Amino acid sequence: MNKSMAFLKRYPLTLCCIALVWYLSIWFLPPEKMELPDISFLDKWTHFVMYGGMCSVMWWEYLRHHDRLDNWKLFIWAWLSPTLMGGLIELVQENLTTNRSGEWLDLAADAVGVTLAVVLGRGYYWFSRQRQ
Repeated sequence: MNKSMAFLKRYPLTLCCIALVWYLSIWFLPPEKMELPDISFLDKWTHFVMYGGMCSVMWWEYLRHHDRLDNWKLFIWAWLSPTLMGGLIELVQENLTTNRSGEWLDLAADAVGVTLAVVLGRGYYWFSRQRQ
């Protein structure tokens, strides 16, 4: 089995989460066209939860298939790539859509969500190793 197929088999939920984030960020109705509860920074909380959730799934699938952490790969794929993806989506929203706007605070919320997922993933890994 080639590497691409192995990757698809190991990370199907992660890939679905990535596709869902792209869909919700680009093609889904913009928040101002929906009736939403009046919660301060609801948009930022949404970014935080989307990216934190996506990266938590990424960590879960990674830890299911690996006994040891590869810190460099995890930095690239579980922190840097999702954060850059959030930045790219904000640029796409600002420059290539008519119904969305890009915001730096959205990118910050994305990065905080990703960072929390990394902390939780590492904590889970450490805790599970201590129990063994």
